[in-house]
Amino acid sequence: MASTEPSSAVDRAILDAARACVAEFGVRRTTLTEVARRAGVSRPTVYRRWADTGSLVADLLVRELHEIIADAVPAGGNARARLVAAIVGGGAMMRRNPLFAKIFRTDADVMLTYVFERLGRNQRALIGMFADGIREGHRDGSIRHGDAERQAAMLLLLAQSAVQSAGTVVDFLDSDHLDIELTRAIDGYLAPGPTESQRKVYS
Repeated sequence: MASTEPSSAVDRAILDAARACVAEFGVRRTTLTEVARRAGVSRPTVYRRWADTGSLVADLLVRELHEIIADAVPAGGNARARLVAAIVGGGAMMRRNPLFAKIFRTDADVMLTYVFERLGRNQRALIGMFADGIREGHRDGSIRHGDAERQAAMLLLLAQSAVQSAGTVVDFLDSDHLDIELTRAIDGYLAPGPTESQRKVYS
């Protein structure tokens, strides 16, 4: 199976072709044959890297998420500020992303499987990314102490709900206000309590 970081120009071409197919057809109607045709490679070239469409799409979505989060991370601020901005900004970008929009429209039941039945590779990747940011916040004192992976899993639930259910509450929360309220929710969840803040100041 291919890594989440394409190792060659061929891998990148295949993933780019898969992205175009999913954005146009959805997950279920995307085939490795069509991906190979658009990438300009043979079918065996694709099959040697990905055994089926599901594994290819999984790697594609991991790449897409990494790029979205990386683009959303601000340069300055403490670890909590950077993590909150990355999650809220990344969520806003996902809501506008044509690839994820197509999946939500045409393959909602596939997404529901991951949301309600089991974690997918993308969610596990996000938990890992969030946990890294949380540990950095533990070190600089901007995030309350706790189990980083448990805190990251809670962030996933908050962010996932905001992205996938945004359309259901649009009469109450437009895109801008959703981002404002999500920022408050996540920042409040991560912020250290008064005791921890005082300990950091006077230690």
